[in-house]
Amino acid sequence: MNKIIKGLWAEHPIFRQLLGMCPTLAVTTTAVNGISMGCAVIFVLTFSSLVVSLIKKIVPNQVRIAVYTVIIATFVTVVDIVFKAYFPAISKSLGPYIPLIVVNCIILGRCEAFASKHDVKSSLIDALSMGLGFTWGLLVLSSIREVLGFGTIFGLTVMPKGYDPLVVMILPAGAFITLGFLVAIMAKLEKR
Repeated sequence: MNKIIKGLWAEHPIFRQLLGMCPTLAVTTTAVNGISMGCAVIFVLTFSSLVVSLIKKIVPNQVRIAVYTVIIATFVTVVDIVFKAYFPAISKSLGPYIPLIVVNCIILGRCEAFASKHDVKSSLIDALSMGLGFTWGLLVLSSIREVLGFGTIFGLTVMPKGYDPLVVMILPAGAFITLGFLVAIMAKLEKR
């Protein structure tokens, strides 16, 4: 259980380690985008960690990062094709940030730092923990931005009729502001 909590709180990829900032700040304008990116990262991280953990003893040390990158790129390509085929609106909304998962430091970092040194079961638990932590972080960030920036959540109006949306919240500055507050709240909760 402690291993699962690690990615959800103690070593949270967004609010603790500040990893994966490119998709975190770029695609979190709506909750649907946040969940979609989170699901993509969970899939890629889980399957990449599984494969890396399985082949760690046969990959020469000199080429391991290149091999891990090819493995990650393979799963990212699968996600990209599935999104384009079955979820074209989400694919268009996430744009180039799906292919950028290949260089996302959460995934490569977890493959190098954890999956390459641990057994399959531990690697899968770590990947799911980090992926779920990343996803809930994206969901919280994107929900706040969508509510304040559009007056909606998952496309449903939640603010009163006269609400004047805060346009800054759907801009990159809004992402930075919201992320800053969330990191500060997380640090404050940790001190308690």
